[in-house]
Amino acid sequence: MQSLQAAVARPPIVLAESEADRLAVLAEQHPSVGAALLLQEIERADIVPDEQASDDVVRMHSIVEFVDEARDVRRTVVLVYPREADIAAGKISITSPVGAGLIGLSVGQEISWPDREGRERPLRILKVRAPARLVF
Repeated sequence: MQSLQAAVARPPIVLAESEADRLAVLAEQHPSVGAALLLQEIERADIVPDEQASDDVVRMHSIVEFVDEARDVRRTVVLVYPREADIAAGKISITSPVGAGLIGLSVGQEISWPDREGRERPLRILKVRAPARLVF
């Protein structure tokens, strides 16, 4: 479990209301380290109506360019639901540790986030391309 100091040090995040609800159900049904981290992020997020979620905030199906500052590695990924995940295609699951750490961040924000081995590493958001909006 994270310490109070770690929680305070994390930047503010924003989640769209419909995604927060769906992700909470998913995380509760998908027991894993990443899902537990995701639940913590949902609990601390500022939940806003979908239409108020900014395009520069990482949402589901966003294309995200970030840098892992500890390894000095730049990555571009698409944040997806577990059934859509395909590491080789750059599609990372929201229930992975990195996926849970990216959700709700906006361009320029950095978060100190645990990797699969539990080591903290800083992740900084460089670019976000909003998911395509469906028009009916």
